[in-house]
Amino acid sequence: MKRLHGFTLLELVVAIVILGLLSVVAAPKFLGLQSDARAAALSGLAGSMEGAVAIVHGKSAVQGIENQPASVSGGSFVEGVAVDYGYPMASELGIGNAVQGLRGDNSDWKMLGAHAETIPNEVIVYSFANAQDNETCVVIYRSNASAGAPTIVSAGAEFC
Repeated sequence: MKRLHGFTLLELVVAIVILGLLSVVAAPKFLGLQSDARAAALSGLAGSMEGAVAIVHGKSAVQGIENQPASVSGGSFVEGVAVDYGYPMASELGIGNAVQGLRGDNSDWKMLGAHAETIPNEVIVYSFANAQDNETCVVIYRSNASAGAPTIVSAGAEFC
């Protein structure tokens, strides 16, 4: 007589239990990946801002405007980027133009707010394009009141 080969019900149940245990052990590791990816994207944006700041400041030095403050009547521009003491201003015309991909309808980023304190120490905040206005995962760009480099902080990355 020919014997049929296959799985018994008991073997099937054991296999399902083993797969269930493996998924319970592995799932927590993979659930944190989205949060890590968002934090990495914020760090990437902060790095892009730092690179753009260095490039714009170098071009400002070539033009000889690295020591000029921005004037209330318009300020200085370096290749379409508004600058204050040679660094991009904390505005859409400043850092928004300096970093490719920060502005436009297809941007992955959204300006959540800006706060100008009569030009010195202006602040602009960016987050993900789908972010709410009270988002905590943000990159904060703050220009300095004098000829110093701006401060760039990816705040709240641990809470993404």
